[in-house]
Amino acid sequence: MRVALDAGFRKFSADPAVKGIVLICAGRTFIAGADITELGKPILEPTLREVVDLIEQGKKPVVAAIHGTALGGGYEMALICHYRVAVPSAQMGLPEVKLGLLPGGGGTQRLPRLVGPEIALEVVIKGDPVPAPEALRLGMIDALTEEGNLKEGALAFIRQVLADGRPLQRIRDRTDKTGPHKGDSSVFDAFRRKNAHAMRGFLAPENNIKAIEAAVELPFDAGIAREHELFQELLESTQSAAQRYYFFAEREASKVSDVPADTPVRPVESVGVLGAGTMGGGIAMNFLNAGLPVTLAETTQENLDRGVATIRRNYEASVKRGKLTQAQVEERMALINGVVGMEALQGADLVIEAVFEQMALKKEVFGKLDAIVRPDAILASNTSFLSIDEIAQATRHPERVLGLHFFSPANVMRLLEVVRGAATDKQVVATAMKLAKTLRKVPVLSRVGPGFIANRVMGPRNRQAEAVVLEGTSPEHIDEALYDFGFSMGPFRMFDLIGLDVTGRDRPSAPCGRIFSAMVGWGRSRMAASTITTQIATPHRRRKRPRLSPPMRNIATSLRGRRVRPKKSSPICSIRS
Repeated sequence: MRVALDAGFRKFSADPAVKGIVLICAGRTFIAGADITELGKPILEPTLREVVDLIEQGKKPVVAAIHGTALGGGYEMALICHYRVAVPSAQMGLPEVKLGLLPGGGGTQRLPRLVGPEIALEVVIKGDPVPAPEALRLGMIDALTEEGNLKEGALAFIRQVLADGRPLQRIRDRTDKTGPHKGDSSVFDAFRRKNAHAMRGFLAPENNIKAIEAAVELPFDAGIAREHELFQELLESTQSAAQRYYFFAEREASKVSDVPADTPVRPVESVGVLGAGTMGGGIAMNFLNAGLPVTLAETTQENLDRGVATIRRNYEASVKRGKLTQAQVEERMALINGVVGMEALQGADLVIEAVFEQMALKKEVFGKLDAIVRPDAILASNTSFLSIDEIAQATRHPERVLGLHFFSPANVMRLLEVVRGAATDKQVVATAMKLAKTLRKVPVLSRVGPGFIANRVMGPRNRQAEAVVLEGTSPEHIDEALYDFGFSMGPFRMFDLIGLDVTGRDRPSAPCGRIFSAMVGWGRSRMAASTITTQIATPHRRRKRPRLSPPMRNIATSLRGRRVRPKKSSPICSIRS
Protein backbone atom coordinates (compact mmCIF):
# COMPACT_ATOMS: atom_id res chain seq x y z
CA MET A 1 0.00 0.00 0.00
CA ARG A 2 2.76 2.46 0.89
CA VAL A 3 4.62 1.62 -2.33
CA ALA A 4 1.49 2.24 -4.41
CA LEU A 5 0.67 5.51 -2.65
CA ASP A 6 4.25 6.72 -3.05
CA ALA A 7 4.29 5.95 -6.79
CA GLY A 8 0.84 7.41 -7.42
CA PHE A 9 1.35 10.70 -5.63
CA ARG A 10 4.77 11.23 -7.19
CA LYS A 11 3.24 10.71 -10.63
CA PHE A 12 0.24 13.01 -10.17
CA SER A 13 2.18 15.69 -8.29
CA ALA A 14 4.55 15.98 -11.26
CA ASP A 15 1.79 16.06 -13.90
CA PRO A 16 0.89 19.71 -14.73
CA ALA A 17 -2.47 18.59 -16.14
CA VAL A 18 -3.54 17.37 -12.69
CA LYS A 19 -5.02 20.16 -10.55
CA GLY A 20 -6.32 18.12 -7.63
CA ILE A 21 -6.27 14.51 -6.39
CA VAL A 22 -8.98 12.26 -4.96
CA LEU A 23 -7.79 9.34 -2.81
CA ILE A 24 -10.47 6.67 -3.17
CA CYS A 25 -10.39 2.91 -2.66
CA ALA A 26 -11.90 0.03 -4.61
CA GLY A 27 -13.69 -2.83 -2.89
CA ARG A 28 -15.77 -2.79 0.24
CA THR A 29 -13.84 -0.27 2.31
CA PHE A 30 -11.43 2.62 2.50
CA ILE A 31 -7.93 1.86 3.82
CA ALA A 32 -8.64 -0.49 6.71
CA GLY A 33 -5.67 0.50 8.86
CA ALA A 34 -2.13 -0.54 9.67
CA ASP A 35 -0.95 -4.08 9.05
CA ILE A 36 -0.72 -5.25 12.65
CA THR A 37 1.52 -8.16 11.64
CA GLU A 38 4.24 -5.60 10.77
CA LEU A 39 4.47 -4.36 14.35
CA GLY A 40 7.81 -5.16 15.94
CA LYS A 41 9.41 -6.10 12.61
CA PRO A 42 11.99 -4.13 10.55
CA ILE A 43 10.38 -1.18 8.74
CA LEU A 44 10.22 -1.52 4.95
CA GLU A 45 10.58 1.45 2.63
CA PRO A 46 8.96 3.69 1.73
CA THR A 47 8.22 4.52 5.34
CA LEU A 48 4.86 5.91 6.37
CA ARG A 49 6.53 9.21 7.25
CA GLU A 50 7.86 9.53 3.68
CA VAL A 51 4.41 8.86 2.21
CA VAL A 52 2.81 11.29 4.65
CA ASP A 53 5.18 14.11 3.74
CA LEU A 54 4.63 13.47 0.04
CA ILE A 55 0.85 13.85 0.39
CA GLU A 56 0.63 16.54 3.07
CA GLN A 57 3.38 18.79 1.71
CA GLY A 58 2.17 18.53 -1.88
CA LYS A 59 1.10 21.63 -3.80
CA LYS A 60 -2.22 20.18 -5.01
CA PRO A 61 -5.35 19.67 -2.90
CA VAL A 62 -6.03 16.07 -1.90
CA VAL A 63 -9.48 14.82 -0.91
CA ALA A 64 -9.95 11.51 0.93
CA ALA A 65 -13.14 9.83 -0.29
CA ILE A 66 -14.25 7.45 2.46
CA HIS A 67 -16.58 4.46 2.29
CA GLY A 68 -16.77 1.38 4.50
CA THR A 69 -14.50 1.81 7.50
CA ALA A 70 -11.54 4.16 7.87
CA LEU A 71 -10.09 3.03 11.16
CA GLY A 72 -6.67 3.50 12.72
CA GLY A 73 -4.10 4.03 10.00
CA GLY A 74 -6.91 4.41 7.48
CA TYR A 75 -8.36 7.45 9.21
CA GLU A 76 -4.86 8.76 9.90
CA MET A 77 -4.30 8.67 6.13
CA ALA A 78 -7.52 10.66 5.67
CA LEU A 79 -6.26 13.22 8.22
CA ILE A 80 -3.11 13.67 6.14
CA CYS A 81 -5.25 14.70 3.17
CA HIS A 82 -6.37 18.31 2.93
CA TYR A 83 -10.11 17.47 2.89
CA ARG A 84 -12.33 14.51 3.75
CA VAL A 85 -15.70 13.46 2.32
CA ALA A 86 -17.66 10.28 3.07
CA VAL A 87 -20.86 8.44 2.27
CA PRO A 88 -23.40 8.31 5.13
CA SER A 89 -22.81 4.60 5.79
CA ALA A 90 -19.07 5.05 6.37
CA GLN A 91 -17.48 4.79 9.80
CA MET A 92 -14.16 6.17 10.99
CA GLY A 93 -12.09 6.37 14.14
CA LEU A 94 -8.87 5.55 15.95
CA PRO A 95 -9.30 2.24 17.85
CA GLU A 96 -5.62 1.56 18.62
CA VAL A 97 -6.25 1.84 22.38
CA LYS A 98 -8.05 -1.51 22.16
CA LEU A 99 -4.77 -3.08 21.06
CA GLY A 100 -2.93 -1.46 23.94
CA LEU A 101 -1.45 1.13 21.56
CA LEU A 102 -1.98 4.69 20.36
CA PRO A 103 -2.40 6.04 16.82
CA GLY A 104 1.23 6.04 15.73
CA GLY A 105 0.81 7.74 12.37
CA GLY A 106 0.18 11.24 13.68
CA GLY A 107 -3.44 10.65 14.71
CA THR A 108 -2.95 11.97 18.24
CA GLN A 109 -1.44 15.17 16.83
CA ARG A 110 -3.73 15.90 13.89
CA LEU A 111 -7.14 15.00 15.34
CA PRO A 112 -6.91 17.46 18.30
CA ARG A 113 -5.87 20.19 15.85
CA LEU A 114 -8.90 19.37 13.70
CA VAL A 115 -11.67 18.94 16.31
CA GLY A 116 -10.17 20.12 19.62
CA PRO A 117 -8.84 18.10 22.57
CA GLU A 118 -12.25 17.39 24.17
CA ILE A 119 -13.59 15.54 21.13
CA ALA A 120 -10.21 13.97 20.38
CA LEU A 121 -10.07 12.46 23.87
CA GLU A 122 -13.50 10.86 23.46
CA VAL A 123 -12.68 9.46 20.00
CA VAL A 124 -9.18 8.21 20.80
CA ILE A 125 -9.57 6.88 24.36
CA LYS A 126 -12.86 5.08 23.75
CA GLY A 127 -11.70 3.84 20.36
CA ASP A 128 -15.22 3.25 18.99
CA PRO A 129 -16.10 3.80 15.29
CA VAL A 130 -17.88 7.08 14.56
CA PRO A 131 -20.68 7.02 11.95
CA ALA A 132 -20.15 9.49 9.11
CA PRO A 133 -23.09 11.81 10.00
CA GLU A 134 -21.74 12.14 13.56
CA ALA A 135 -18.21 12.57 12.22
CA LEU A 136 -19.47 15.50 10.12
CA ARG A 137 -21.07 17.07 13.18
CA LEU A 138 -17.84 16.67 15.16
CA GLY A 139 -15.71 18.11 12.37
CA MET A 140 -13.87 14.86 11.59
CA ILE A 141 -14.90 15.14 7.92
CA ASP A 142 -15.83 18.08 5.69
CA ALA A 143 -18.84 16.80 3.75
CA LEU A 144 -21.19 13.89 3.09
CA THR A 145 -21.81 12.63 -0.42
CA GLU A 146 -24.71 10.63 -1.82
CA GLU A 147 -24.63 6.93 -1.03
CA GLY A 148 -23.38 4.98 -4.03
CA ASN A 149 -21.93 8.06 -5.74
CA LEU A 150 -18.79 8.64 -3.69
CA LYS A 151 -16.46 9.19 -6.64
CA GLU A 152 -18.76 11.72 -8.30
CA GLY A 153 -19.35 13.51 -5.01
CA ALA A 154 -15.65 13.69 -4.22
CA LEU A 155 -14.82 15.02 -7.69
CA ALA A 156 -17.54 17.66 -7.37
CA PHE A 157 -16.15 18.65 -3.96
CA ILE A 158 -12.58 19.08 -5.17
CA ARG A 159 -13.70 20.97 -8.28
CA GLN A 160 -15.54 23.39 -6.00
CA VAL A 161 -12.40 23.76 -3.86
CA LEU A 162 -10.41 24.64 -6.97
CA ALA A 163 -13.12 26.98 -8.28
CA ASP A 164 -13.22 28.84 -4.96
CA GLY A 165 -9.45 29.08 -4.81
CA ARG A 166 -9.47 27.70 -1.27
CA PRO A 167 -6.02 27.32 0.32
CA LEU A 168 -4.65 23.90 1.22
CA GLN A 169 -5.79 23.00 4.71
CA ARG A 170 -2.87 21.21 6.32
CA ILE A 171 -4.08 20.04 9.71
CA ARG A 172 -0.54 20.06 11.08
CA ASP A 173 -0.43 23.85 10.72
CA ARG A 174 -3.70 24.55 12.57
CA THR A 175 -3.80 25.90 16.13
CA ASP A 176 -7.31 27.37 16.31
CA LYS A 177 -8.69 24.33 18.18
CA THR A 178 -5.70 23.69 20.44
CA GLY A 179 -4.45 27.22 21.15
CA PRO A 180 -7.19 28.13 23.67
CA HIS A 181 -6.21 25.12 25.82
CA LYS A 182 -2.46 25.66 25.87
CA GLY A 183 -1.18 25.86 29.43
CA ASP A 184 -4.56 24.72 30.79
CA SER A 185 -4.77 21.07 31.89
CA SER A 186 -8.35 21.26 33.13
CA VAL A 187 -9.77 19.39 30.10
CA PHE A 188 -7.37 16.50 30.64
CA ASP A 189 -7.77 16.44 34.42
CA ALA A 190 -11.56 16.32 34.09
CA PHE A 191 -11.37 13.53 31.51
CA ARG A 192 -9.09 11.46 33.76
CA ARG A 193 -11.45 11.85 36.71
CA LYS A 194 -14.55 11.01 34.66
CA ASN A 195 -13.03 7.87 33.13
CA ALA A 196 -10.81 6.69 35.99
CA HIS A 197 -12.79 3.51 36.57
CA ALA A 198 -12.88 2.49 32.90
CA MET A 199 -9.16 3.18 32.40
CA ARG A 200 -7.85 1.65 35.63
CA GLY A 201 -5.12 -0.91 35.19
CA PHE A 202 -4.42 -0.07 31.53
CA LEU A 203 -1.36 1.75 30.21
CA ALA A 204 -2.66 2.73 26.79
CA PRO A 205 -5.39 5.23 27.80
CA GLU A 206 -2.94 7.34 29.83
CA ASN A 207 -0.34 7.33 27.06
CA ASN A 208 -3.01 8.41 24.58
CA ILE A 209 -3.99 11.26 26.88
CA LYS A 210 -0.36 12.32 27.20
CA ALA A 211 0.00 12.30 23.42
CA ILE A 212 -3.06 14.53 22.98
CA GLU A 213 -1.70 16.84 25.67
CA ALA A 214 1.46 17.07 23.57
CA ALA A 215 -0.65 18.15 20.59
CA VAL A 216 -1.90 21.08 22.68
CA GLU A 217 1.38 22.07 24.29
CA LEU A 218 4.05 21.33 21.67
CA PRO A 219 4.82 22.34 18.07
CA PHE A 220 3.72 19.70 15.56
CA ASP A 221 7.09 18.04 14.94
CA ALA A 222 7.86 17.88 18.67
CA GLY A 223 4.40 16.41 19.24
CA ILE A 224 5.06 13.74 16.61
CA ALA A 225 8.31 12.85 18.39
CA ARG A 226 6.43 12.59 21.69
CA GLU A 227 3.76 10.43 20.04
CA HIS A 228 6.45 8.08 18.73
CA GLU A 229 8.06 7.84 22.17
CA LEU A 230 4.75 7.01 23.85
CA PHE A 231 3.88 4.54 21.06
CA GLN A 232 7.15 2.65 21.48
CA GLU A 233 6.59 2.42 25.23
CA LEU A 234 3.25 0.73 24.61
CA LEU A 235 4.48 -1.44 21.76
CA GLU A 236 7.12 -2.97 24.04
CA SER A 237 4.67 -3.56 26.90
CA THR A 238 3.27 -6.96 27.85
CA GLN A 239 -0.20 -5.42 27.96
CA SER A 240 -0.16 -4.50 24.27
CA ALA A 241 1.32 -7.88 23.36
CA ALA A 242 -1.57 -9.54 25.21
CA GLN A 243 -4.21 -7.29 23.63
CA ARG A 244 -2.80 -7.87 20.13
CA TYR A 245 -2.74 -11.60 20.82
CA TYR A 246 -6.39 -11.40 21.83
CA PHE A 247 -7.21 -9.45 18.65
CA PHE A 248 -5.99 -12.33 16.48
CA ALA A 249 -7.17 -15.06 18.86
CA GLU A 250 -10.72 -13.71 18.77
CA ARG A 251 -10.75 -14.12 15.02
CA GLU A 252 -9.20 -17.57 15.12
CA ALA A 253 -11.72 -18.70 17.74
CA SER A 254 -14.57 -18.30 15.25
CA LYS A 255 -12.99 -20.84 12.90
CA VAL A 256 -13.76 -24.52 13.51
CA SER A 257 -11.28 -26.90 11.88
CA ASP A 258 -13.73 -29.70 11.05
CA VAL A 259 -16.67 -27.41 10.19
CA PRO A 260 -15.94 -25.83 6.77
CA ALA A 261 -16.91 -22.21 6.20
CA ASP A 262 -19.45 -23.30 3.55
CA THR A 263 -21.30 -25.64 5.94
CA PRO A 264 -25.06 -24.97 5.53
CA VAL A 265 -26.65 -23.17 8.45
CA ARG A 266 -30.22 -23.42 9.66
CA PRO A 267 -32.41 -20.31 9.58
CA VAL A 268 -33.06 -18.73 12.97
CA GLU A 269 -35.93 -16.30 12.58
CA SER A 270 -37.80 -16.98 15.80
CA VAL A 271 -36.44 -17.84 19.23
CA GLY A 272 -37.89 -19.35 22.36
CA VAL A 273 -36.39 -18.69 25.80
CA LEU A 274 -37.48 -20.88 28.68
CA GLY A 275 -37.10 -18.99 31.95
CA ALA A 276 -37.57 -15.26 32.45
CA GLY A 277 -35.20 -14.82 35.37
CA THR A 278 -31.92 -12.94 35.43
CA MET A 279 -30.27 -15.04 32.72
CA GLY A 280 -33.37 -15.76 30.65
CA GLY A 281 -34.33 -12.10 30.46
CA GLY A 282 -30.80 -11.08 29.52
CA ILE A 283 -30.60 -13.79 26.85
CA ALA A 284 -33.91 -12.66 25.39
CA MET A 285 -32.65 -9.08 25.15
CA ASN A 286 -29.82 -10.19 22.85
CA PHE A 287 -32.31 -11.45 20.29
CA LEU A 288 -34.64 -8.48 20.73
CA ASN A 289 -31.69 -6.15 20.06
CA ALA A 290 -31.02 -8.08 16.84
CA GLY A 291 -34.65 -7.66 15.76
CA LEU A 292 -35.62 -11.31 16.29
CA PRO A 293 -38.99 -12.14 17.90
CA VAL A 294 -38.78 -14.01 21.20
CA THR A 295 -41.33 -16.25 22.88
CA LEU A 296 -40.50 -15.95 26.57
CA ALA A 297 -41.91 -18.86 28.59
CA GLU A 298 -42.28 -19.20 32.34
CA THR A 299 -44.00 -21.56 34.77
CA THR A 300 -46.24 -18.90 36.36
CA GLN A 301 -47.75 -15.60 35.26
CA GLU A 302 -46.15 -13.89 38.25
CA ASN A 303 -42.65 -14.95 37.20
CA LEU A 304 -43.36 -14.00 33.60
CA ASP A 305 -44.63 -10.53 34.52
CA ARG A 306 -41.62 -9.95 36.74
CA GLY A 307 -39.23 -11.00 33.96
CA VAL A 308 -40.84 -8.83 31.29
CA ALA A 309 -40.88 -5.87 33.69
CA THR A 310 -37.15 -6.36 34.34
CA ILE A 311 -36.44 -6.32 30.60
CA ARG A 312 -38.36 -3.08 30.20
CA ARG A 313 -36.60 -1.58 33.22
CA ASN A 314 -33.22 -2.42 31.68
CA TYR A 315 -34.20 -0.78 28.41
CA GLU A 316 -35.55 2.28 30.21
CA ALA A 317 -32.18 2.65 31.93
CA SER A 318 -30.56 2.71 28.46
CA VAL A 319 -32.93 5.51 27.47
CA LYS A 320 -31.83 7.55 30.49
CA ARG A 321 -28.19 7.05 29.48
CA GLY A 322 -28.94 8.16 25.95
CA LYS A 323 -28.16 4.74 24.43
CA LEU A 324 -31.71 4.12 23.13
CA THR A 325 -34.76 6.17 22.21
CA GLN A 326 -38.16 5.41 23.69
CA ALA A 327 -39.34 4.37 20.22
CA GLN A 328 -36.55 1.78 20.03
CA VAL A 329 -37.55 0.42 23.43
CA GLU A 330 -41.12 -0.04 22.27
CA GLU A 331 -39.94 -1.77 19.07
CA ARG A 332 -37.98 -4.27 21.12
CA MET A 333 -40.72 -4.87 23.68
CA ALA A 334 -43.21 -5.49 20.87
CA LEU A 335 -41.09 -8.48 19.79
CA ILE A 336 -41.73 -10.30 23.11
CA ASN A 337 -44.46 -12.91 23.29
CA GLY A 338 -44.78 -13.83 26.95
CA VAL A 339 -46.39 -17.21 27.68
CA VAL A 340 -46.97 -19.58 30.60
CA GLY A 341 -45.94 -23.12 29.75
CA MET A 342 -43.83 -24.65 26.98
CA GLU A 343 -46.45 -25.40 24.35
CA ALA A 344 -46.13 -22.02 22.62
CA LEU A 345 -42.46 -22.79 21.83
CA GLN A 346 -43.42 -25.36 19.21
CA GLY A 347 -42.85 -23.02 16.25
CA ALA A 348 -39.43 -21.64 17.31
CA ASP A 349 -36.32 -22.25 15.22
CA LEU A 350 -34.19 -22.18 18.37
CA VAL A 351 -35.13 -22.74 22.01
CA ILE A 352 -32.74 -21.84 24.85
CA GLU A 353 -33.47 -23.01 28.36
CA ALA A 354 -32.32 -20.87 31.28
CA VAL A 355 -33.64 -22.79 34.28
CA PHE A 356 -31.80 -23.63 37.50
CA GLU A 357 -28.53 -25.57 37.35
CA GLN A 358 -29.98 -28.94 38.34
CA MET A 359 -29.34 -31.88 36.04
CA ALA A 360 -32.63 -33.59 36.82
CA LEU A 361 -34.54 -30.41 36.01
CA LYS A 362 -32.58 -29.83 32.79
CA LYS A 363 -33.23 -33.37 31.57
CA GLU A 364 -36.93 -33.09 32.38
CA VAL A 365 -37.15 -29.81 30.43
CA PHE A 366 -35.31 -31.15 27.40
CA GLY A 367 -37.41 -34.32 27.33
CA LYS A 368 -40.55 -32.20 27.16
CA LEU A 369 -39.12 -29.72 24.63
CA ASP A 370 -38.03 -32.57 22.37
CA ALA A 371 -41.66 -33.66 22.07
CA ILE A 372 -42.98 -30.11 21.50
CA VAL A 373 -40.69 -28.36 19.00
CA ARG A 374 -40.19 -29.15 15.31
CA PRO A 375 -37.71 -31.93 14.44
CA ASP A 376 -35.37 -29.41 12.78
CA ALA A 377 -35.42 -26.91 15.65
CA ILE A 378 -32.24 -26.42 17.70
CA LEU A 379 -32.33 -27.01 21.45
CA ALA A 380 -29.74 -25.17 23.56
CA SER A 381 -28.92 -25.09 27.25
CA ASN A 382 -27.48 -22.08 29.02
CA THR A 383 -25.80 -24.35 31.56
CA SER A 384 -22.43 -23.15 32.83
CA PHE A 385 -21.04 -26.53 33.88
CA LEU A 386 -23.48 -29.45 33.40
CA SER A 387 -22.80 -32.08 30.74
CA ILE A 388 -24.47 -31.34 27.41
CA ASP A 389 -24.08 -35.03 26.51
CA GLU A 390 -26.11 -36.12 29.52
CA ILE A 391 -28.75 -33.45 28.85
CA ALA A 392 -28.97 -34.55 25.20
CA GLN A 393 -29.64 -38.14 26.26
CA ALA A 394 -33.06 -36.99 27.47
CA THR A 395 -34.05 -36.28 23.83
CA ARG A 396 -34.71 -38.39 20.76
CA HIS A 397 -32.57 -36.08 18.65
CA PRO A 398 -29.28 -35.45 20.51
CA GLU A 399 -27.71 -34.19 17.26
CA ARG A 400 -29.66 -30.93 17.57
CA VAL A 401 -28.68 -30.25 21.19
CA LEU A 402 -25.80 -27.97 22.22
CA GLY A 403 -24.87 -25.46 24.88
CA LEU A 404 -25.14 -21.69 24.45
CA HIS A 405 -23.57 -20.39 27.64
CA PHE A 406 -24.15 -16.65 28.02
CA PHE A 407 -22.37 -14.75 30.77
CA SER A 408 -24.13 -12.45 33.21
CA PRO A 409 -25.34 -9.85 32.47
CA ALA A 410 -26.20 -11.73 29.29
CA ASN A 411 -27.25 -8.65 27.34
CA VAL A 412 -23.90 -6.95 28.06
CA MET A 413 -21.11 -9.54 28.20
CA ARG A 414 -19.62 -10.31 24.79
CA LEU A 415 -18.39 -13.84 25.42
CA LEU A 416 -20.60 -16.74 24.32
CA GLU A 417 -19.47 -20.33 24.87
CA VAL A 418 -20.84 -22.66 22.20
CA VAL A 419 -20.66 -26.11 23.80
CA ARG A 420 -20.53 -28.99 21.34
CA GLY A 421 -21.80 -32.35 22.50
CA ALA A 422 -20.51 -35.67 21.18
CA ALA A 423 -23.58 -36.01 18.96
CA THR A 424 -24.08 -32.33 17.97
CA ASP A 425 -24.50 -31.97 14.20
CA LYS A 426 -21.97 -29.79 12.35
CA GLN A 427 -24.78 -27.70 10.86
CA VAL A 428 -25.97 -26.92 14.38
CA VAL A 429 -22.44 -25.85 15.36
CA ALA A 430 -22.11 -23.66 12.24
CA THR A 431 -25.52 -22.11 12.90
CA ALA A 432 -24.61 -21.28 16.50
CA MET A 433 -21.27 -19.71 15.53
CA LYS A 434 -22.95 -17.55 12.88
CA LEU A 435 -25.79 -16.61 15.22
CA ALA A 436 -23.27 -15.41 17.80
CA LYS A 437 -21.95 -12.88 15.30
CA THR A 438 -25.52 -11.72 14.60
CA LEU A 439 -25.87 -11.09 18.34
CA ARG A 440 -22.50 -9.25 18.31
CA LYS A 441 -20.98 -11.83 20.62
CA VAL A 442 -17.50 -13.38 20.62
CA PRO A 443 -18.12 -17.12 20.17
CA VAL A 444 -15.70 -19.73 21.48
CA LEU A 445 -16.32 -23.40 20.79
CA SER A 446 -15.93 -25.83 23.68
CA ARG A 447 -16.25 -29.56 24.10
CA VAL A 448 -18.03 -30.96 27.13
CA GLY A 449 -15.87 -30.73 30.25
CA PRO A 450 -15.91 -29.39 33.81
CA GLY A 451 -16.70 -25.68 33.63
CA PHE A 452 -16.18 -25.68 29.85
CA ILE A 453 -13.59 -22.92 29.29
CA ALA A 454 -14.22 -19.71 31.26
CA ASN A 455 -15.39 -21.30 34.51
CA ARG A 456 -12.55 -23.82 34.37
CA VAL A 457 -10.10 -20.93 34.09
CA MET A 458 -11.69 -19.17 37.07
CA GLY A 459 -11.86 -22.32 39.18
CA PRO A 460 -8.44 -22.08 40.92
CA ARG A 461 -9.03 -18.46 41.91
CA ASN A 462 -12.48 -19.23 43.26
CA ARG A 463 -11.18 -22.19 45.30
CA GLN A 464 -8.59 -19.94 46.91
CA ALA A 465 -11.25 -17.32 47.61
CA GLU A 466 -13.38 -19.91 49.38
CA ALA A 467 -10.37 -21.08 51.42
CA VAL A 468 -9.67 -17.54 52.63
CA VAL A 469 -13.34 -17.00 53.55
CA LEU A 470 -13.34 -20.22 55.54
CA GLU A 471 -10.36 -18.85 57.49
CA GLY A 472 -12.57 -16.01 58.66
CA THR A 473 -11.96 -13.18 56.20
CA SER A 474 -15.01 -11.31 54.92
CA PRO A 475 -15.92 -11.53 51.22
CA GLU A 476 -15.67 -7.72 51.04
CA HIS A 477 -11.98 -7.80 51.94
CA ILE A 478 -11.24 -10.49 49.37
CA ASP A 479 -13.10 -8.61 46.66
CA GLU A 480 -11.35 -5.38 47.62
CA ALA A 481 -7.93 -7.05 47.40
CA LEU A 482 -8.60 -8.40 43.92
CA TYR A 483 -10.16 -5.14 42.75
CA ASP A 484 -7.06 -3.24 43.90
CA PHE A 485 -4.93 -5.80 42.09
CA GLY A 486 -6.68 -4.88 38.82
CA PHE A 487 -9.73 -7.08 38.34
CA SER A 488 -13.05 -5.42 37.42
CA MET A 489 -14.63 -7.07 40.43
CA GLY A 490 -13.84 -9.75 42.97
CA PRO A 491 -15.28 -13.29 42.87
CA PHE A 492 -18.02 -12.74 45.43
CA ARG A 493 -19.37 -9.59 43.82
CA MET A 494 -19.33 -11.49 40.52
CA PHE A 495 -21.34 -14.35 42.00
CA ASP A 496 -23.78 -11.89 43.55
CA LEU A 497 -24.27 -10.41 40.10
CA ILE A 498 -25.04 -13.86 38.69
CA GLY A 499 -27.08 -14.98 41.70
CA LEU A 500 -26.20 -17.73 44.15
CA ASP A 501 -29.41 -19.53 43.24
CA VAL A 502 -27.93 -19.94 39.75
CA THR A 503 -24.37 -20.86 40.76
CA GLY A 504 -24.91 -22.67 44.05
CA ARG A 505 -27.37 -25.43 43.35
CA ASP A 506 -26.05 -28.99 43.16
CA ARG A 507 -22.45 -27.71 43.33
CA PRO A 508 -20.93 -28.50 46.74
CA SER A 509 -17.77 -29.80 45.04
CA ALA A 510 -17.39 -26.80 42.73
CA PRO A 511 -15.17 -23.76 43.55
CA CYS A 512 -16.96 -21.90 46.36
CA GLY A 513 -19.64 -24.59 46.11
CA ARG A 514 -19.73 -25.36 49.85
CA ILE A 515 -20.45 -21.72 50.67
CA PHE A 516 -22.96 -21.17 47.90
CA SER A 517 -24.83 -24.43 48.48
CA ALA A 518 -25.16 -23.51 52.14
CA MET A 519 -26.37 -20.01 51.29
CA VAL A 520 -28.99 -21.32 48.87
CA GLY A 521 -30.05 -23.78 51.52
CA TRP A 522 -30.74 -20.83 53.81
CA GLY A 523 -32.96 -19.30 51.11
CA ARG A 524 -30.41 -16.67 50.10
CA SER A 525 -29.66 -15.60 46.50
CA ARG A 526 -27.04 -12.99 47.48
CA MET A 527 -24.12 -13.04 49.89
CA ALA A 528 -23.79 -11.19 53.20
CA ALA A 529 -20.41 -10.91 54.88
CA SER A 530 -21.73 -11.18 58.42
CA THR A 531 -23.66 -14.37 57.65
CA ILE A 532 -20.71 -15.99 55.93
CA THR A 533 -18.28 -15.07 58.68
CA THR A 534 -20.42 -16.17 61.61
CA GLN A 535 -22.13 -19.28 60.22
CA ILE A 536 -19.39 -20.80 58.08
CA ALA A 537 -16.01 -19.27 58.77
CA THR A 538 -15.94 -19.10 62.56
CA PRO A 539 -15.64 -22.85 63.25
CA HIS A 540 -12.63 -23.01 60.96
CA ARG A 541 -10.64 -20.41 62.89
CA ARG A 542 -9.58 -23.02 65.41
CA ARG A 543 -7.90 -25.00 62.67
CA LYS A 544 -4.44 -24.44 61.31
CA ARG A 545 -4.71 -22.04 58.41
CA PRO A 546 -3.86 -23.66 55.06
CA ARG A 547 -1.02 -22.06 53.12
CA LEU A 548 -2.01 -19.92 50.16
CA SER A 549 -1.13 -21.25 46.73
CA PRO A 550 1.76 -19.56 44.85
CA PRO A 551 -0.63 -17.46 42.68
CA MET A 552 -2.38 -16.08 45.75
CA ARG A 553 0.94 -15.47 47.49
CA ASN A 554 2.02 -13.46 44.45
CA ILE A 555 -1.15 -11.39 44.69
CA ALA A 556 -0.58 -10.90 48.39
CA THR A 557 2.99 -9.74 47.80
CA SER A 558 1.92 -7.29 45.10
CA LEU A 559 -0.62 -5.76 47.46
CA ARG A 560 1.88 -4.76 50.11
CA GLY A 561 1.60 -1.06 50.75
CA ARG A 562 -1.82 -0.74 49.10
CA ARG A 563 -4.96 0.41 50.83
CA VAL A 564 -6.35 -3.00 51.83
CA ARG A 565 -7.11 -2.79 55.56
CA PRO A 566 -8.46 -6.13 56.80
CA LYS A 567 -10.11 -6.25 60.17
CA LYS A 568 -7.85 -7.50 62.95
CA SER A 569 -10.29 -10.31 63.67
CA SER A 570 -10.19 -11.49 60.06
CA PRO A 571 -6.94 -13.37 59.34
CA ILE A 572 -5.98 -12.84 55.72
CA CYS A 573 -2.57 -14.51 55.81
CA SER A 574 -0.02 -12.30 54.09
CA ILE A 575 -2.51 -10.05 52.30
CA ARG A 576 -1.88 -7.13 54.60
CA SER A 577 -1.05 -3.49 54.24
